[in-house]
Amino acid sequence: MKESNNSSEKGFLLLGFSDQPQLERLLFIVILNFYILSLLGNTAIILVSCLDPRLRTPMYFFLSNLSCVDVCFTTSVAPQLLATMNRKDKTVSYGGCVAQLYVAMGLGSSECILLAVMAYDRYAAVCRPLHYATIMHPRLCVALASVAWLSGLVTSLIQCSLTVQLPLCGHRRLDHIFCEVPVLIKLACVDTTFNEAELFVASVVFLIVPVSLILISYGFITRAVLGIKSAAGRKKAFGTCSSHLVVVIIFYGTIIFMYLQPARSSSKNQGKFVSLFYTIVTPLLNPIIYTLRNKDVKGALRTMVLGNVLRSERS
Repeated sequence: MKESNNSSEKGFLLLGFSDQPQLERLLFIVILNFYILSLLGNTAIILVSCLDPRLRTPMYFFLSNLSCVDVCFTTSVAPQLLATMNRKDKTVSYGGCVAQLYVAMGLGSSECILLAVMAYDRYAAVCRPLHYATIMHPRLCVALASVAWLSGLVTSLIQCSLTVQLPLCGHRRLDHIFCEVPVLIKLACVDTTFNEAELFVASVVFLIVPVSLILISYGFITRAVLGIKSAAGRKKAFGTCSSHLVVVIIFYGTIIFMYLQPARSSSKNQGKFVSLFYTIVTPLLNPIIYTLRNKDVKGALRTMVLGNVLRSERS
């Protein structure tokens, strides 16, 4: 993607699903609705976590950070995708593609670390309940959230810098739904072994290592919960962790499939739908999972909505 390439002068043709017009029209409606609902759901979680005093705990602090990441992540992809799907000219500017490449990968990497941090929080809550307030001190929570955000943005800067140095020899047809590292590597007209190896190492660091830490945390959690004598106590302990575990399985399952494989191995449509799932669908599933399975969040949302209704009636 050097400046001498035609791609840097004219941008890229983001083909998406343009070879299947009927599917593209259907997906446009689906993606638009998913995006709007995702914005509303995640924004609601951020608001109730900040406004409701009962939710000012480490768990909901990290949950609001997760929702913020999801809002930014899906916004880095969905508007551009909808714009290209709604017009015949599928061109995306070179600068826009590079910006999307950096932002989307940075936020996706940050979410990987943040989910591992949330697993540690659940471990402390279940396995060390008497020392939980001391362990999850507000300063530590802020530090852990900062590490999650900064680590993703730093690794994205490194990975994207290596990717944009690849010569594309005038290739402009990007057969994907957005600018993503594995897809851009496929366009290179030189040997990309080093880039593929570097991407694999980064994927292991941000995918396999966090997943391993999450599994270790849940191993301790499971042992602690099984040691609880009352069934009600076990149910309550599992309830505090089940929402996070469901989100982990959905998010990591799809993103590992996309990144932990050779860059040239997956079929084009398969890669498109996998990317569509973890960039558009997963950010919507997170607030649904957390609100449907969490009495505190549902109660805070109900209070916030009823309070607004009563204020509007009085006015």
